[in-house]
Amino acid sequence: MDKSFISHPDLKLLFICSPGNPTGTLIPLDVIKRVLENTNFKGVVVVDEAYIDFAQAGSSAASLVNEYANVCVTQTLSKSFGLAAIRYVRSCYSLAEKGADVRLGYLLAPPPLIQILTNTKAPYNISLPTASLASQAVSEAGLASMGKSVDTLNSNRKKLIDGLKEIPGVGAILGGNHANFVMAQIIKDGKPSNERAVSVYKTMAEHRGVVVRYRGGEIGCEGCLRVTVGSEEEVEAVLKQLGELLK
Repeated sequence: MDKSFISHPDLKLLFICSPGNPTGTLIPLDVIKRVLENTNFKGVVVVDEAYIDFAQAGSSAASLVNEYANVCVTQTLSKSFGLAAIRYVRSCYSLAEKGADVRLGYLLAPPPLIQILTNTKAPYNISLPTASLASQAVSEAGLASMGKSVDTLNSNRKKLIDGLKEIPGVGAILGGNHANFVMAQIIKDGKPSNERAVSVYKTMAEHRGVVVRYRGGEIGCEGCLRVTVGSEEEVEAVLKQLGELLK
């Protein structure tokens, strides 16, 4: 990573996804600190923490906002809070006119960076209903509810991983498993198989009523399906279908 800074001295913005998608791997704080302290990099580091609530406590880069002047941490209400349906209008009016909107989240950063962002955003880009729902979500009661949901999903994540390891046609479980999904290789003759993964994905979605994500076309993800962690019943359903299809 340090070499990339040397090769691109004009780099102004760097995004780090932690945990990332589709591997669900957490980036250790000492790695992020090393980037921030690299004298060859003069830009801003944005740490995208959409899935951070599913990782272990104390792993968020939010604490770094008080230590470094060039770091921003973004989080969302669409994952652990389950509020993907509440939206806000993009600040670009040409997109807003076309009905473009995005899921609601928030950003943590040192005051000078917050001021710059405040100066550039649209004045009323968040509606009152959206703001009201978001405020309730981050209240003491809302955070407690979110915490219970995360505990349940993390417990079900372990059940999903343990179950996948028992299915003969499933190979390695990739990534750090720090998010609300699991990446599993689908194998054929002992090797990851995109062909078999696509077949399983389509059969489950079109004929079994169970939808997972095919990720075999991404770098390092050959033969992979990304399975979102759900309720205990949903975990049992996806394991049952995979077990039947991968006999």
